[in-house]
Amino acid sequence: MESCSVARIMSLGKLAIHRTYLCTLIFRNLPKMLGFTPSSLKKFCKVEHVELQLTKKTTLGTLPELPPDILMGIFATLEIPDLVRAGSVCSSWRSAYTSLRSLGQYNLQQTPCLLYTSESTGESVACLYSLAEKRSYKLTLPGPPIRTRCLIGSSHGWLVTVDDRSEMHLVNPITCEQIALPSVITIEQVNPIVDEYGALHKYEFSWHTGAHGVYSSPSIFALDKLRHELHYKAFVFPDTSTGSYIVVLIHNPMRQLSFARVGDDKWTWLPPYDDYKDCTYKDGLLYAACTYKGELHTFDLSGPVVTRKTIISIPREYECEYMYVVQAPWGGLLLIWRIFEDHNVEPEPGASVFWNTTEYRIYEFDAAGSELKEINCLRDHVLFLGHNQSLCLGAEEYPCLRANHVYFTDDNSLWTCGLKNDHRDMGVLNLDDNSREDLVSRQLWSNFPAPMWITPDLRKMNLASEGD
Repeated sequence: MESCSVARIMSLGKLAIHRTYLCTLIFRNLPKMLGFTPSSLKKFCKVEHVELQLTKKTTLGTLPELPPDILMGIFATLEIPDLVRAGSVCSSWRSAYTSLRSLGQYNLQQTPCLLYTSESTGESVACLYSLAEKRSYKLTLPGPPIRTRCLIGSSHGWLVTVDDRSEMHLVNPITCEQIALPSVITIEQVNPIVDEYGALHKYEFSWHTGAHGVYSSPSIFALDKLRHELHYKAFVFPDTSTGSYIVVLIHNPMRQLSFARVGDDKWTWLPPYDDYKDCTYKDGLLYAACTYKGELHTFDLSGPVVTRKTIISIPREYECEYMYVVQAPWGGLLLIWRIFEDHNVEPEPGASVFWNTTEYRIYEFDAAGSELKEINCLRDHVLFLGHNQSLCLGAEEYPCLRANHVYFTDDNSLWTCGLKNDHRDMGVLNLDDNSREDLVSRQLWSNFPAPMWITPDLRKMNLASEGD
């Protein structure tokens, strides 16, 4: 699996043109890391009289051989594209790369990347656009083909996908690890319909909710159609209390909550409320933003019985809006309204369907439930919003990102799963003046599945058997 990911994230045939860059990068970081001058580093080299300022004439045979622990320390400071390249340069670098991963010492927080598919690549290929390098990489993912799946979430390096039988999988596009989640028929509102031979044929979908009861008779969906009605957004959260991972699903009818731990055989429903838009997990509690009631709820999932509390009421000012709950790096939480003042989702015949993000309203509060305070500026922080787990990052730690900006992708419920359209509301919005610009050319990506942010992660879950 490891060699698979190395071969697929980079074009290894082009590694030769990157060797000088990689070596320069490695030895440029070494003095800073160890507090040495370049000349003092020569004592670590087994080859005498090797210049650390490498030139284009440098070959693999003249590379200085640093002790493995120092080399691993340097590699731990690289982002994943450079790390994978470095691990492919020579046998000693490959060994350091492998040891770094196997010992679990590579924990560098990565710059988010835009994951998308393209009609110009194969059905099993996803593209990863690096904000740090401003270039894309192709990744071949395990089956079923990624272009036949819906993407309903990304958290901690994992994609949550829905295949053409409406079943869900976790996929790490960097390691190629894939894990099946509990079957869709274990969700409260879904029942299987089998044919005369006992094979799954269709799904019966009930429209009942914990808050509103049943307002319509059940609907029947083909295996590949249920996902367009049922699934909305999903999250993967490490559960430190059990050492496992919790997957939280926002699903229809009325965007209710269900959850499962990796390895569970069924989903657990969390009634009675609905109209949830976003979730995060902090200090053992699940935080879920409920826009219908204008509240933020917490769920304690640690015990045999789930307990729920309402911790704050949320001001609602606009008719057309989405909401996010984000952990702030300085502590506490942010509640964010995404405003669509420029939109037309019910056009006249022949007119275009569109919506455009024009503004974000940001509020801050701490987990103890203090008063909600509106923030007009994020100063040296940036937001990543969309169908990913919502993120707030420090721009100083990510030099390629622009402070006080929002990087956003399209998560409109009309088009995220089944409906396809030539419009995607994606870009970068400046919180100073609400001006926006495109992030990448719209010709790069296809509309289905919807592009989304993902934070690459080389760590494996290793908690359940892999899918096919």
